[in-house]
Amino acid sequence: MALYALGDLHLSFQVHKPMDKFGRVWKNHERKIEKYVNRFVKPEDTLVLTGDHTWGRKLAECQEDFAFIERLPGRKILLRGNHDMFWDAKKTKRLNDEFDGRLFFLQNNFTSYNDYALVGTKGFTFEGPFYLDRLGRIIGWDEEREERAKKLVAREMERLRESFRQAKEAGYEKFIMFLHYPPTNILEKSSPFTEIAEEYEVKAVVYSHCHGESRFGDSIRGKYHGIDYMLVSGDYLKFRPKLIVK
Repeated sequence: MALYALGDLHLSFQVHKPMDKFGRVWKNHERKIEKYVNRFVKPEDTLVLTGDHTWGRKLAECQEDFAFIERLPGRKILLRGNHDMFWDAKKTKRLNDEFDGRLFFLQNNFTSYNDYALVGTKGFTFEGPFYLDRLGRIIGWDEEREERAKKLVAREMERLRESFRQAKEAGYEKFIMFLHYPPTNILEKSSPFTEIAEEYEVKAVVYSHCHGESRFGDSIRGKYHGIDYMLVSGDYLKFRPKLIVK
């Protein structure tokens, strides 16, 4: 039994949105997902998908994408991504009721893997625009957008704290934390998300959203303050699911 994660499937079986315009790694990416998930993930394993599952904007436009996900091996846990327009943040329970026994939607709740509580939310981070000098160094940024971003971070932190609260109330003391957005942006060494991870002494923070060689290093990767930070964007992993814990 093992826990895996993979992000940014960007499926579009009903809504035509080809991804190969974003680079060769995206050519026939659905086949790669199917191939590598089936290679690594066993039926008894758990697979957390960290957001941006589908380009469908309404649930009716996502049915083939969800059917594809359901056919993948293992128990599937889904996190909300910034492109997951089908997912009303206030209606997560409705999704869990509809897909009961097939998929689990992680937000304002928690689930478990062995003695770990799996907690998570979409998250948010300020991504600019940043203003650069001639040498490419950041010399300023859009402060109005930064203020709006702080409000979104505060909202997502409330949701994440609710996940931790429920898990603690259920008796869990070990945690793995999932985000869609990276926990920090390129200006930050810490954030509310890294602080709560340290507060609860989580084993790992798993995130995605960062695409392309120039963006893979936007946030923390590797061991930081005793916590494993793992980037699991599909193109970063070449669609091979990342082993989180056995």
